[in-house]
Amino acid sequence: MAQSQGWVKRYIKAFCKGFFVAVPVAVTFLDRVACVARVEGASMQSPKNPEQKIIKRVIALEGDIVRTIGHKNRYVKVPRGHIWVEGDHHGHSFDSNSFGPVSLGLLHAHATHILWPPERWQKLESVLPPERLPVQREEE
Repeated sequence: MAQSQGWVKRYIKAFCKGFFVAVPVAVTFLDRVACVARVEGASMQSPKNPEQKIIKRVIALEGDIVRTIGHKNRYVKVPRGHIWVEGDHHGHSFDSNSFGPVSLGLLHAHATHILWPPERWQKLESVLPPERLPVQREEE
């Protein structure tokens, strides 16, 4: 009986290790083949520290005009090859309102789910509050 319980413990431990290593890699791989969405959270290199990865919400794409929050300019037209990103906590977020438009070259993937901590597991919604929508979108 004790021997069978040891096998179960080893199996569960191996499964948990594999799950927490494999799932983020699988999610990243699947997201890397997707296109940039206007509102999904985005995983990118920090413009100030390329070693750091940050996740922000894409607010506007190139050509869009966005109303800023605390940026030196009240309105910004996002230049070609760039995006405008913002965190969910505007007063405490290091985002485009701090460093301006972000080069698409720094973008790695888009986030679709929160996996950690487990009590926050959820699918990320791609809905912006009306006050954060771009003022004007460039026609495609």
